[in-house]
Amino acid sequence: MTQNPAHILVVDDEISMREFLDLMLSKAGYQVTCAENGRTALGKIEKQAFDLILCDIRLGDISGLEVLRKAKAVNSTTIVIMISAYATAENAVEAMNDGAYDYLPKPFDNNELKHTIAKALTLRTLSDEKKSIDSELKENMHFGLLVGNSPRMQHIYEIIQQIAPTRTNVLITGESGTGKELIARAIHEKSNRHDQPFVVINCSSIPETLIESEIFGYKKGAFTGASQDKKGLFEAANKGTVFLDEIGELSLTMQVKLLRVLQERAFKPVGTSEDVSVDIRIVSATNKKLEDEVISGNFREDLFYRINVVEIKVPPLRDRKGDIRPLAQHFLDRYSRESGKAITKISSYAVDLLQKYNFPGNIRELENLIERSVALSSTNIILPDSLSLSIHKRRWIEGVKDRRYDIDDVEKGVVLDTILEEIERAYIEKALKFSMGNKNTAADLLGISLRSLRYRCSKLNIDKSP
Repeated sequence: MTQNPAHILVVDDEISMREFLDLMLSKAGYQVTCAENGRTALGKIEKQAFDLILCDIRLGDISGLEVLRKAKAVNSTTIVIMISAYATAENAVEAMNDGAYDYLPKPFDNNELKHTIAKALTLRTLSDEKKSIDSELKENMHFGLLVGNSPRMQHIYEIIQQIAPTRTNVLITGESGTGKELIARAIHEKSNRHDQPFVVINCSSIPETLIESEIFGYKKGAFTGASQDKKGLFEAANKGTVFLDEIGELSLTMQVKLLRVLQERAFKPVGTSEDVSVDIRIVSATNKKLEDEVISGNFREDLFYRINVVEIKVPPLRDRKGDIRPLAQHFLDRYSRESGKAITKISSYAVDLLQKYNFPGNIRELENLIERSVALSSTNIILPDSLSLSIHKRRWIEGVKDRRYDIDDVEKGVVLDTILEEIERAYIEKALKFSMGNKNTAADLLGISLRSLRYRCSKLNIDKSP
């Protein structure tokens, strides 16, 4: 902690909760003041400044929302976090609209609460969280639509800066949905070819029988239906950049023809023996391990070395969790604008839930999730319940893993009911932790009904009810 610890006002009409929060936050190094009701809190707010206010919704005398409004009226930079054992989407939306930083249902995870407070206090010099997010997005959008400020993305930005002015061929590798085309566009935009064409060729989407004529063009009469000359995509990209997406899908025949273009900067359109010279830069991408394809004979070794002068390895989203927040906000802004909805913010607890998800579909999956949430949302804030996680309920979420058992132990004798109970308990407890005790969300994560979850919690003596 610094020499001047943040001053936190705790407002709760339950003495046990006040004492607990006072002790926990004091141990964390904060200066804590407590108020037993709303009117007492208002008096304290008028007399002194607080960095953060932790306030229950239901107080004995006046609503915690009134305390929130008064606190923001006195000092708009004061951060207010609302808590309640009677959490509803309506209360959360009203609190966030009135300027609350976040809304936490009781019972809350102590570590998550401390994390939220620590994160919120980093924004206390800004007028509101939206200003911070806008600033973060501006800082993170280094190259066109590329968003992210993680160390691995910073390294990619440095490589782009170094190679963009050259005509070096580049190979971009990474899982599907990681944004390989955006990186290719960034290379083009930062090059001296930026005012020339950027032509995308998806090698997996063009039928084998058409790809040669599409890329190299053809002369009139070259084949049935060729009623006039047609310029190919390579010729259309002259002086610019060609992006060969999924290059690992090219046939060996087309690989030979592409190798000649890279070596001689020329090609023959279908139906002619005359060369067409081009000045193009080749940027390729693949989600395959081309080294393995070379070994198996599916990809030419000489072509591999031609296209892979510089390799950019794009990390999956699960390895750059810090970029999820700015990416999610970026997509939220885009789809809110397109749908005409005034959805401006993602709850920090919703962000936390996203950051715990593994995203096998990477950025493309995150974009789809945010677009879906915007389309289905009836409020102007994306809350955990707005994330439509039911579409992901059968996918792996980080931190939820099977306990390992040796099936050979059955020869020695096992108690199957005990094993199944341990597995069931582990999954339910983890789901409840992820959902901050919200049983509706936990049931959705587990793919069961709320009634079934309640029955299982009762059977296993798991008491995490909000």
